Amino acid sequence: MKSKRSEIINAFKAANGKAISGEELGKELGISRTMVCKYIKGLKDDGYEISSAPKKGYVLKSVPKLLYPEEILSGLKTTLFGKNIHYYDEAGSSNDIAKKLAPTAEEGTIVVVEQQTGGRARQGRQWASPKGGIWFSTILKPRIALSAASRLTLTFGLSVAKTMRQYGFDAKIKWPNDVLINGKKVSGILTEVEAEIDTIEFVVIGIGINANMSLKDIPEDLRENSTTLRDECGKSVDRVEFLQKLLFEMEQEYIRFSTRPFSEIMEEIVALSDTIGREVTVNMPNRIVEGTVVGISKTGALLLRKNDGDIEEIIAGRCMYTKK
Repeated sequence: MKSKRSEIINAFKAANGKAISGEELGKELGISRTMVCKYIKGLKDDGYEISSAPKKGYVLKSVPKLLYPEEILSGLKTTLFGKNIHYYDEAGSSNDIAKKLAPTAEEGTIVVVEQQTGGRARQGRQWASPKGGIWFSTILKPRIALSAASRLTLTFGLSVAKTMRQYGFDAKIKWPNDVLINGKKVSGILTEVEAEIDTIEFVVIGIGINANMSLKDIPEDLRENSTTLRDECGKSVDRVEFLQKLLFEMEQEYIRFSTRPFSEIMEEIVALSDTIGREVTVNMPNRIVEGTVVGISKTGALLLRKNDGDIEEIIAGRCMYTKK
């Protein structure tokens, strides 16, 4: 059920710049004119520019450039992803919030944070998450074996790359969880799983995208190998529109993941791979392996020709390029 706030915003947008009477708005929503005034004040406090004129009513002049649920839902073309949205102006980590919500949340619920103070990447590394980026997590409840959960990271990496390519970016996938533009990291994915024995209870997919932020907002030691969408195209992107497109791509790929052989998705991932042919070092929990990537298997494992000539199949690990 839509909130009164959402209904008011939708009414403004449907009016397309024309004035709306507060009295008529109240009748349409079944609330008093006093309550309409309170909602209007709340919207103004949140950055909506609304003017008022005697005997004419209210006019929506502009909307804030923030990832408010009402803005994301307006025009969202999904049926599952983003159906429920939890929004935070600032929080430690969208993944941490999503994990707390997950046991009782509906699948497809997302958590959006404008600025993360405790964002992290794989293996506990820090992830800079200032305002201007796109930081969100999605709650999934797939009926798959625990061993197949890592494939979701690649699947949604493909979604991110395909969305960026709609904007003209030559986005590539770095195995297993990064998206690059011109060889520099623009997005990362953190997949966290809650399971008992081999039964998955839920999966949280955290996605971070360097959108309209400045490289100055990224830690100095990471700047050389990072980029932002704004830096790549010379202007800010519409973050709401981008997230709407991304959620649609994610939903389509998740449907394909759930209903079709994973090899179909892998064909596209291989085609967009930035990792195949690279000399790499892969850090795994118990050892480090070096070699040349000769491919990615149909199940998503990295195929590495080691320095001794043997080919090893690596399911998970931190992959670092040894040569640019």
